[in-house]
Amino acid sequence: MLALVNTPDGEAPAELSEVEEPTAAPSETVVEVRTFSLNRGELALLANRPEGWRPGQDIAGVVTEEATDGSGPGASARVVCLVDEAGWAQRVAAPTSRLAVLPEGVSFAAATLPIAGLTALRTLRLGGPLLGRSVLVTGASGGVGRFAVQLAARAGASVTGVVGSPERGEGLEELGASQIVTGAEEAEGAFDLILESVGGDSLAAAVEHIAPGGTVVIFGNTSGERTPLSFYDFFGHEGVRLQTFFSYASGTPESIGEDLAILASLVSTGDLTPQVGMEASWRELGEAVAALSERRVSGKAVLHVD
Repeated sequence: MLALVNTPDGEAPAELSEVEEPTAAPSETVVEVRTFSLNRGELALLANRPEGWRPGQDIAGVVTEEATDGSGPGASARVVCLVDEAGWAQRVAAPTSRLAVLPEGVSFAAATLPIAGLTALRTLRLGGPLLGRSVLVTGASGGVGRFAVQLAARAGASVTGVVGSPERGEGLEELGASQIVTGAEEAEGAFDLILESVGGDSLAAAVEHIAPGGTVVIFGNTSGERTPLSFYDFFGHEGVRLQTFFSYASGTPESIGEDLAILASLVSTGDLTPQVGMEASWRELGEAVAALSERRVSGKAVLHVD
């Protein structure tokens, strides 16, 4: 079968190559991949992992071989999955605890859900009940940010989205943002929960806007900058909690499939809309990676395995 294989010194970040068919463990299904989505974190992996490594985490497709231990859906089921690697392929073995069946009417754009959707859902949970609360989301134009804006607004929060430019904020109001600003320092008021993924000055500004007793969830550092903070920065923000979140260390494998099912159900009812900023063939991976790294994609990039 064909798969994208890492080529860090090549013209493209990964190239199509013939590889062996996947061998599934008893608790794994074999999924024929129809689409996969890219994550910013994977861009760094493509540069840092050795030649021959096989990338890919977020996939959607059809089960071709069901798990021999009886877990998971049967053959022909349409599913969304989170795998550790090797997902950018025609077929992949996926743990049944980390997949969910797609409801009727939900397209394979559901490949946007695993990393970005789970990160948005689980970081928002760290803020407790959100009804009537105020939430600030930095990097709101990205994949995680657009899911977070929708989920927070649906939970009853007043949501402010922080974006890099007015153009990148397009569509966020329709998703539920009550305010859109081009820097955390421009936000008005104090926030009960802040989801922060930029780092540097953005994180420093976020601390200035957290309400006493509030929570700042740090789940990224796209700026690559450090943030100097001292005890005195928290005067007027007493009782604040700084919470780190790493997607690979959040929750148990058993709960990943459950949360994916929640997200897929919200998509089926129209309460959550995957924000696809780019669609292309997997043969155009190089162009997709460049567009994502240059921040020319609002939302998620989805590639089709044709």
